[in-house]
Amino acid sequence: MSTKIFLSHVKSDELSAAAAARAASASPPSKHNHMTISDDDLVSLSVKELNRLLKGLTRDEVSKLKQRRRTLKNRGYAANCREKRISQKEELETEKDLLRAEVNRLQRENDIVKMELNSLRSKCEALEQFAYQNDIRVLTQPLVMSSMRSSIVMKTDPSLPTSVKTEPMLPTSTVS
Repeated sequence: MSTKIFLSHVKSDELSAAAAARAASASPPSKHNHMTISDDDLVSLSVKELNRLLKGLTRDEVSKLKQRRRTLKNRGYAANCREKRISQKEELETEKDLLRAEVNRLQRENDIVKMELNSLRSKCEALEQFAYQNDIRVLTQPLVMSSMRSSIVMKTDPSLPTSVKTEPMLPTSTVS
């Protein structure tokens, strides 16, 4: 998915090294040290490092710095949330487009099958009409001959052969 974005990711390696050096220093910070801590440093410091920097400051200054740190961290979390929401929206829109394309493809395929069905119905009606006009009675009853299904066409004129074998594997429904 997406990577988490914090204000600390924007900072350079030198700022991180400088913050770690300040946190590791043995001398207590001056009262105006909280003014010199950058937002990036404040967010990137661990709680342990932050507490070391806050030694010697008044409670009010400590609470202000911690509140400022919390505000900055919340901004980072909100930015992550926005990025995740945008990313999910893009993924869902892509999926929606793919599904719409699939629906369109299936609709076209369905239309083609309907056209083929209508064509076959027309041919069937034409054959039925031909059979009716020529007084041909068409029966499609299966004959079992070496596991092949066949149809029998019978004519009502006694002078013609009584049955004619048609192509195998025709449907087994009756055509009137």
